[in-house]
Parts: sequence; structure tokens; C-alpha cells
Amino acid sequence: MRLRDKVAIVTGGSQGLGEVICKRYAAEGASVAVLNHAHPDKGQAVVKEIEAAGGKAAYVCGDIVKVGDTERVVAEVIEAFGTVDILVNNAGVYHKVTIEETSEKDWDDTIDVNLKGAFMMVRAVLPEYKRKGRGKVINISSVAGVGGFPGAVAYCASKGGLHVMTKAMCLELSRFGINVNTLSPGSFVTPTNQYLRDDEEWCAKMRGRTATGGDFVPAEELTGAAVFLASEEANYVHGANLALDEGWTAW
Repeated sequence: MRLRDKVAIVTGGSQGLGEVICKRYAAEGASVAVLNHAHPDKGQAVVKEIEAAGGKAAYVCGDIVKVGDTERVVAEVIEAFGTVDILVNNAGVYHKVTIEETSEKDWDDTIDVNLKGAFMMVRAVLPEYKRKGRGKVINISSVAGVGGFPGAVAYCASKGGLHVMTKAMCLELSRFGINVNTLSPGSFVTPTNQYLRDDEEWCAKMRGRTATGGDFVPAEELTGAAVFLASEEANYVHGANLALDEGWTAW
């Protein structure tokens, strides 16, 4: 098992990409903190599934845009599992609206969760990472952080910011043995994009943009890359962006 005896925090771990990452990390031997704020029932259900499969997990409730919550969450995880080795900043907000339809609240929610929350979580784990002289940060971005998408300006801004934030963090933190990298998914199957998967016109657009001619990929296909970046195999990977997009960004 590639993550044996490691401790991971996965934000937004109650569903979608966060859920499958939690389950895969546990299967690879990690103790997993499933962090979520809005859906505690779903987070607890993920923990039960992991434990039923013989893994170790705990549900932690916290709002990543609140500094007090991020610090408390990290303290609770250290108390429960002894340390933190891996942080996956997966929690995200996506509003599919035009520029004119984007409210101030839409903008603030998107930037707060997708960018500010990721920053605050990194800041919260740094004391433990620096104490140990090692640690992994995996920021889940998007192909929308590399290229533009109509109807998603705030989302693109937040994910583009996440890419550059990853690079800046890498330059500041690598000397402490801390790896900060980005995963950029293309179109994966999650509960939140069901309405897009039901739209054949949208799916046709996706198939026209991928090198493989595919549209939506099963969420589990992301987990191998997430394990790699969290493992000792990625000790010399710093500031990288790994795109899992069926060649979308190759155009």
C-alpha cells in the first residue's frame, strides 16, 4: 500500500471527486479525514463505507473559508490521528452563469471556497509540515484554470488563481520538504454535473474538444494521479500541474 501510515485531509470529501479520493487513499493505507461543511450526513456515510472496507477514517465538519475553522480542523485531525501528511484541497463551487447574471455573492462564494479556502487550509497545516520537515499539498484545479470557459468567469478566475498560487507556494515551501502540486481534471462524472451529462449538446461539445473523443470520465479514474502526488514517489515533484483531461489542454 503506497500510503501506509499516512494521514490525509480531503476537503469536500463527502461526494464526487473528494469521495473517491478518500476511499482510494484509505485503500492505500492512509487514515483519512473526510472534511465537509454542508453535508455532514454524506461525509459520515463515506466514513462508514471506508471503515466497512477495513480502512481508517473520521468525519470532520468545518468551513474552509473561516480561519478559525481551518485551524480547528487541523488540530482535531492531529489529535485523532497523531499528525497530518497529505492535504487535498478538493472543495469547490461552480456557478454556470453569464457575466451579467453573476451576482456579487456568486463571485464571492466561488473565490472564497475555490481559492481562499485552499490557501487557508495550506496555512493551517504548515506548522505540522514544517515541524516534520515534509508534507504533501494537492490542489484540485480544472482545465478551466488553464483555458477559458463561457458562462464560468468566476470559476475560471478561481482555478487560474489556484494554478499560480501552487507555483508561488512551491517556491516558498519546497525548501522545507513540502510538495505543492496541482491536479487539473477535465470532465469527470460527479453528482454536481448530472445536468450537464443529461445535455447531449454539451456532451457533443466535450467530445469535440478531447483528443480521445470522450466526454465524461468515471471519477475513480482520477485517483491514481492523486495517490501518486501524495506518495513518496512524488518527492521530487514540485509546482507541477498534472492534467487528467483526455488531451483537452493539448490543443
